[in-house]
Amino acid sequence: MSKLTDVPKRILIGRALRSDRLGETLLPKRVALPVFASDPLSSVAYAPGEVLLVLSVAGVSAYHFSPWIAVAVVVLMFTVVASYRQNVHAYPSGGGDYEVATTNLGPKAGLTVASALLVDYVLTVAVSIASGIENLGSAVPFVVEHKVLCATAVIVLLTLMNLRGVKESGKLFAIPTYVFVAGVFLMIAWGAFRGIVLGDSMEAPTADFELKAEHQGIAGFALVFLLLRAFSSGCAALTGVEAISNGVPAFRKPKSRNAATTLAMMGLLAVTMFCGIIGLAMATNVRMAEQPAHDLLENGVAVGSDYVQDPVISQVAEAVFGHGSILFVVLAAATALVLFLAANTAYNGFPLLGSILAQDRYLPRQLHTRGDRLAFSNGIVLLAGAAILLIWVYGADSTRLIQLYIVGVFVSFTLSQTGMVRHWNRHLATEKDPAKRRRMIRSRAINAFGAFFTGLVLVVVLGTKFTHGAWVALLGMVIFYATMSVIRRHYDRVAAEIAAPEGPSDDSLRPSRVHSVVLISKIHRPTLRALAYAKLMRSDTLEALSVNVDPAETKALRDEWERRGFTVPLKVLDSPYREITRPVIEYVKGLRRESPRDVVSVIIPEYVVGHWYEQLLHNQSALRLKGRLLFTPGVMVTSVPYQLQSSEVAKKRARRRQEWTAPGSVRRGPAEHRPKEPSTPKR
Repeated sequence: MSKLTDVPKRILIGRALRSDRLGETLLPKRVALPVFASDPLSSVAYAPGEVLLVLSVAGVSAYHFSPWIAVAVVVLMFTVVASYRQNVHAYPSGGGDYEVATTNLGPKAGLTVASALLVDYVLTVAVSIASGIENLGSAVPFVVEHKVLCATAVIVLLTLMNLRGVKESGKLFAIPTYVFVAGVFLMIAWGAFRGIVLGDSMEAPTADFELKAEHQGIAGFALVFLLLRAFSSGCAALTGVEAISNGVPAFRKPKSRNAATTLAMMGLLAVTMFCGIIGLAMATNVRMAEQPAHDLLENGVAVGSDYVQDPVISQVAEAVFGHGSILFVVLAAATALVLFLAANTAYNGFPLLGSILAQDRYLPRQLHTRGDRLAFSNGIVLLAGAAILLIWVYGADSTRLIQLYIVGVFVSFTLSQTGMVRHWNRHLATEKDPAKRRRMIRSRAINAFGAFFTGLVLVVVLGTKFTHGAWVALLGMVIFYATMSVIRRHYDRVAAEIAAPEGPSDDSLRPSRVHSVVLISKIHRPTLRALAYAKLMRSDTLEALSVNVDPAETKALRDEWERRGFTVPLKVLDSPYREITRPVIEYVKGLRRESPRDVVSVIIPEYVVGHWYEQLLHNQSALRLKGRLLFTPGVMVTSVPYQLQSSEVAKKRARRRQEWTAPGSVRRGPAEHRPKEPSTPKR
């Protein structure tokens, strides 16, 4: 059975890697950029559209505010990038925002940041996949008709790619990401050349449409609120920036410098593309509406529910390159693909953060270990499961999902930058070197401005998006926080309970005597082996124990026991209701009550079989007994295996599997150097 599962596993995720090959999976900057920055780079495919959608509430006249909103987003992006460059130099271990907040603001702040980041990573996968499905669905109707199924299939595919390892997934994602970036820059450059130099008139497919404003002539506080809401939607371009600070250990050396350089490259590319698309959208007269079926008018008539509203980037590309041109098709395909791959940012950030949280005992320890391909496999699978759940609940609707977005990332931004300010204050209190102090003061100023700005944006996001779905993200953060707190208390309680006492030894842990009990049902080879093993233990007392469920069999057992002349006394427990487990448990507990300082060692013969269906025919009473005895204080349970002939089949199957897969070969060494296993003597 294990071979049946192992073969597909190797086909899907590849041959297992040795631990000493971890260095080979580290990323150069050219691969790290698409791996960790695919989310903020791809967000330019939908962030400009979100800005225009919000502004459309006040009509086309409100579109002239979009360049100013773009400027505000650019300032925020550069502020966050500059702030995080300080983070990766000061905390290169990969803890990112969580480590900064925990070290400087305390465990509760760190846990708050961790909760926010975990929620944001899950939403990154859900939003990116849903948006990509919708972009692809405009060309392939089947995808729109089965959005949830297709989105789930894409998540499963991304999960398998990431289970193969960070470096391999990075190579797979690099090409479409770079094609997308190159396509957008080419579109911006060609559009600017046509508009400025050639003087061409470029018009988007919706340029001739009229936009029916929900609130015409909006002004005063309502206008300010609308602009703030549009700004908060545009801040989607910043999601994923923190992933680089969390993924510093995945970079090649010098890790901090390479991570900081990648951050700067990502920020420059993202803001240039974001501003370029906003500018071209204004130049080509793009029209967007939150409810296009009613609010977009063609010749004074609503376009109706059959109309499919293309994203801003698609409309701009059609205006610049021409509908159906090769460059238009290439950019459209790269946009849809890079939106799928944007989820890879979360696939690298979530497992790394989960590993650190598991090491700090806030999450199950299984999340701390690497899988066969040296990736944090359990964290990858957990992220995929949570994202699929969100996709299912929200019907793979990006418009509904994006309202949950951004809250978590700005919580982590604000607390992280506040923690960095305290970090520099602490170091400035002891640093005497004037040159180092000047650098620290400059870094503190950058982080202080970042904390103020991101905190202000967090207030704006909460105020403008709370009723639109942001409360769900906050609820998710609370659930993560409470769950991790409970897990930490459990681990702390267990650690205190099992902590070794001080001193070289403790007599209170040493039992006065050991009373061994061998469970038998009849006299056969497994019983004889268990008795022989029990005698070798040299316990203070030893007895055989059987349960009388069939008087005839019990009498035959007694007679044969006496005939063979065993020196070990046989005790038979009566069981009027033909139970086996309860009489044994009560007898063992009785021994413990009589001598609380004694240890009772229960020895159970067990069959070792070669087929799964044979397991159903044997050892069932032994499994039930062990399950109950393990909860009885002062009782030790020992299984004495007896290998049936069919177990040789399982042994050979395991040997073939070890020779086929890498882990066994690595541990045992080359075949020519392995010691030969002794053959099992025939009976």
